[in-house]
Amino acid sequence: MDGRAGRRRLWGWYLFDWANQPYNTLLLTFIFAPYFVTAVAPDPVSGQAMWGTMLAITGTAIALLAPVLGAVADTGGSRRGWLVLFSALYVGGAFALWWAAPGLSAAGIVCILVAFGIGMVGLEFGIVFTNAYLPEIARGPEIGRVSGAGWAMGYAGGVASLAVILLAFAENESGRTLAGVAPALGLDPAAREGTRAAGPFTALWYLVFVIPFFLWVPGAERPRSAGGDRRAAIRRGLSGLATTVRALHRRRSLAAYLGGSMLWRDGLNGIYAFGGLYAAGVLGWSVVQIGIFGIVAAVVGAAAAWAGGRADARLGPRPVIARAIVALIAVCLVVLGTSREMVLLVPVGPDSILPDLAFYLCGAAIGSAGGILQSASRTMMVRQADPARMTEAFGLYALSGKATAFLAPALVAAMTAATGDQRLGVAPLILLFLAGLVLLSFVRPEGERAETWAASRIS
Repeated sequence: MDGRAGRRRLWGWYLFDWANQPYNTLLLTFIFAPYFVTAVAPDPVSGQAMWGTMLAITGTAIALLAPVLGAVADTGGSRRGWLVLFSALYVGGAFALWWAAPGLSAAGIVCILVAFGIGMVGLEFGIVFTNAYLPEIARGPEIGRVSGAGWAMGYAGGVASLAVILLAFAENESGRTLAGVAPALGLDPAAREGTRAAGPFTALWYLVFVIPFFLWVPGAERPRSAGGDRRAAIRRGLSGLATTVRALHRRRSLAAYLGGSMLWRDGLNGIYAFGGLYAAGVLGWSVVQIGIFGIVAAVVGAAAAWAGGRADARLGPRPVIARAIVALIAVCLVVLGTSREMVLLVPVGPDSILPDLAFYLCGAAIGSAGGILQSASRTMMVRQADPARMTEAFGLYALSGKATAFLAPALVAAMTAATGDQRLGVAPLILLFLAGLVLLSFVRPEGERAETWAASRIS
C-alpha cells in the first residue's frame, strides 16, 4: 500500500471515532439523558429508574454478545457487513429519539427507551469491531500513537457536536439557545424540538463522518475460513471462543489484564458518573457549571490522549496505564479533601472560589488521565490478544468492561449511605484503581508469545 493510501486508511479509522462520539456526548451524557429524566418521564425519580434499567439491560446484552460476535467475525469473513448492520442500529436508534416529546404515553416512553438501547448496541459493537482494526492500521510502537490520536479525535468530535447543539438547537427555560437565539430551522422550543433534535443530529453526524471509514479502510474485509458455510463459520467461532476462555488460566498475562482493566475502567466510569452529582451536591454547582466542567474535561482529554499516544509509542502502554491510574487515585484523594468549606483538608471561607478552582482542575485531570488510560488500554489489548482472533479479543475486552459495571455505583452508594457523607462516598473508587494497579503488575508488556497462542489453538 503506498503512502497516500496508508494515510487515507489511517484518517478513515480516526474519523470513525469522530463520527460515533456524539452518541455518548449528546445522548448519553449532556443533552438527551437529562432531558428524558426531567421532561419525558412522569417524574425525575421514575425517569432515573427507567433510564438505569434500560442501561443495565443494554449493558448486559452487549457484554454477553460482544465476544460471541467477535469470535464469529474472526472466522466468518467480512467485518464490513457487520459494521453496516451496527451502523444501521446506531442511526435508527438515534434518529428515533426525535419522537421523545414531553407528555408521551407509557407505551411511547418504552419505545423511546428501546430505541436508545438499540442505538447503544450499534455504538458499542461498532467500537468492538473497529478497535480490532488497530493492528492492521499500525505496527509495533506506532499502535500506541495511533490509538491516542484516535481517542483524541473522539473527544474533539464530542466537543464540536456539543457546541453545535448548545449554540444552535437546545433551548433553555426562556426558549433560547446558549447563544441567545431561537432554535435553528424554526424548531418549536415549547415542544422541546431543539433538544429533541439532538437525536437526528447525532444520526446525521454519524452518516456524514463515517463515510471515509467505509471508503478508505479496505482492511475491513477478512478472508473467510476455508471449508464451510456461514453456519460452520459460526460453529468455528464459538468453538474458538470457548477454547480461549477455557485457556485463560494458562494465559496469566491476558487474564490479569482483563481483570485489571475491568477494575480500573469501572473506577473511571464511576468518576464520570458521579463527578457531576458530587459537584451539584457538595459544591452546589448549577447545570451550567457542570456543563462547563464536562467541556473542560473533554477538551483537555483530547490533547492529553494525543500526547499520551506518543508516550505510549515511546514507553509502551503498561507504564502509561500505571501513571494514569496513579493520577486518578490522586484526583480521588483531592476530591475527598475538598468541599465548600475546605480544599485539601485546609479550611477556606464560605465565599472562597478555591473549592471551585480545585474541582475544575480535577475535571481537567480526569479528562487527561481518563483519555490516556482508555487509549493505552486499547493498545495493551492489542499486545495481549491472539493476532488471528483480534475481534474476539476486543469482544472479551468489551465483556470485561461491562461485567462489573454495577460495582462502582454500588460501592459509592453503600459508602455514602454508611457515612451519610457524599464526599466520602468517592473513597471506594480508590480501592478499584489500586486493585487494578496490582493486577497490572502481572501483565507482560508484550503479552503472550506467538508460539503460546499457536500451541493453545492446536490444543
